[in-house]
Formats: sequence, C-alpha cells, structure tokens
Amino acid sequence: MLYPLKFSPILKERIWGGKVLSEKYCKTDDRQTKFGESWEISDLDDDISVVTNGFLAENNLRELIETYMGELVGDTVFDKAGLGFPLLFKIIDAQDDLSVQVHPDDVLAQQREGQNGKTEMWYVIHAEENAGIYAGFNKPVEKQDYINAVQNKEIASLLQFYPVKKGDLFFIPAGTVHALGKGVGVVEIQQPSDITYRIFDWNRVGASGLPRELHVAEAVEAIHFDENTDCKIEYEEKFNTTSNLFRSEFFNINTIVFDKPLQKNYSTIDSFVVYICVEGEVHLFGDDFHEVLIAGQTALIPASIPEINLVPKIKSRLLEVYV
Repeated sequence: MLYPLKFSPILKERIWGGKVLSEKYCKTDDRQTKFGESWEISDLDDDISVVTNGFLAENNLRELIETYMGELVGDTVFDKAGLGFPLLFKIIDAQDDLSVQVHPDDVLAQQREGQNGKTEMWYVIHAEENAGIYAGFNKPVEKQDYINAVQNKEIASLLQFYPVKKGDLFFIPAGTVHALGKGVGVVEIQQPSDITYRIFDWNRVGASGLPRELHVAEAVEAIHFDENTDCKIEYEEKFNTTSNLFRSEFFNINTIVFDKPLQKNYSTIDSFVVYICVEGEVHLFGDDFHEVLIAGQTALIPASIPEINLVPKIKSRLLEVYV
C-alpha cells in the first residue's frame, strides 16, 4: 500500500543564494556553499527526486509513476501527463536580486525546446524589511519601448515592484517579465520546466568573473505584451480549516492553518496531493502510516489515499496543492 512520500531535496548552488535554506530549513549536503534553491519534488531529466522514507526509499519519482501510474498521481492526471510528473516544487532563498527574466508559454516552449512552458506561483515564506519582487509591467508597454529599455539597461523602470511580507501570493503566468528581489524566500509551484530567458542581470558577473549569458532575442518573442495583469493574489485565510488561495488549469493551492487535528478526504479529486509545511510541525496519520513534516519539508500524498488525518504539534501552516 502506498503512503506519504518524502524526497531528498535537490540543492542548487546559485550566485544569488545564501545560508537560509541550510540554517532555517535544514537543507544541507556535503558542499559548504550558498544554496539558492531546494528542489523538493522534481521529475526533470537531470533532477529526478528520490524517496527517503518507507519501503520505497531509494526509488525515484519516475520509477514510481511507471509502476503505480494512476494509483500514485490519479487516473485523470496520468491520462493527461503520462509518465511525467505535472508539477515542480521548489523552496527559493534570494539573498540578492535574481535576474530579470521571462519563461515561454507551452506553444513557444514546444516549438523551441520540445518541452512544457513555465507558469509559476510564489508563496512568500520570509521577507526582509523593504524586500520585494518585480512582476509584470507597471504600464502598457509596446515591444519597441521594451527593446529600448533593455538596450539602455533600464528595464527595471518598466516593471511593477511589489513590497512583500510573509504569506503574500503571486501568480506569474508564462510570458510575464519578473524577478525575485533580494531578501525574499518563496515556495515556488510551477510547471515542470527549467526554460528561462535572462533579460537583465543587474550588471553583475558570474563565478567565472564574466557577465552571465543573456537571452534578449529569445525573450522578446516569449513576452506577452498584450497581457498586463496584477500578479498579486488576494485571499482570505481561515483558522482550523482549509482555505483556498488559487485555482488554475495547472494547479490548485490551499492553505491549512491549524492547531487542532483535521481529517482530510480526497476521494473526489482524482489527483495526488502535495503538502509543504511552511510553519510548525504536522503529523500525518493513516491506517498504515505515520509521517512527520516540519517547516521546510514536503510530502507527496498518493491519489490512492482517500483520507488522511493531520495532527499539528503546535500551531502550523501547510500549503496543500493538487491538480
């Protein structure tokens, strides 16, 4: 019988990374370096998550999908995504500004790379004073205006800047120019793609001492100039119950903020569920399992588990994601 699966985090060294992932969320390995990203659940070819708990330990996610198919991800999800896992989950720590960038949509990504596009969502888990993000244009922008701004290294002047605090939520559709700002940490939920077109990198150099590669020409065709929506998502969060944050064709996101036991029934959704613990400590109980999540940990609940009991040790907060 399947059970909640936990995976070894895939840690990514980044020039803009820091020590928060290791010091606050216990994301460490043999390298003593600055980590910018922890890939919590991934099925990308070079970065496939490996199970750490239970009898399936040391099996990777792709092997599990090949074996369990709809029992793991849900029949509807399997019919659509096949042997691929339809989402990628990350925890990101930005100790410096990330590059200004854009991701292609499904149509362009398939034409150029034969891959998915990348629509993503950010849930802020920590933010330093005056920290923020850039997402979308701050006014209607024509293509030539954008090109002029890039050439003059003034692209940031065209972007909407959002001051952020813990709990803020942002939806970043493919084709939206964006950048995480210095001092912001997020849970990122996204389509399974790593295609990024870097537009501007704040005039810094990479580890080689040279400026990092830009993808200005590729980015022009990826940007959706005709779409200029507010990327910040407002929501109402309730206590000791499930609160919906956002629904889309790619993912549904809820929060559970609680200090009392809750029973969850997933018999009607025909999908896996992913929990990301962003605060506290939560025990997951079923007939044949007991798993624990602390802040910074993630679990995949197979679709074959219709009910699960959640018991917080202290006041806790989970993100709950399914498709």
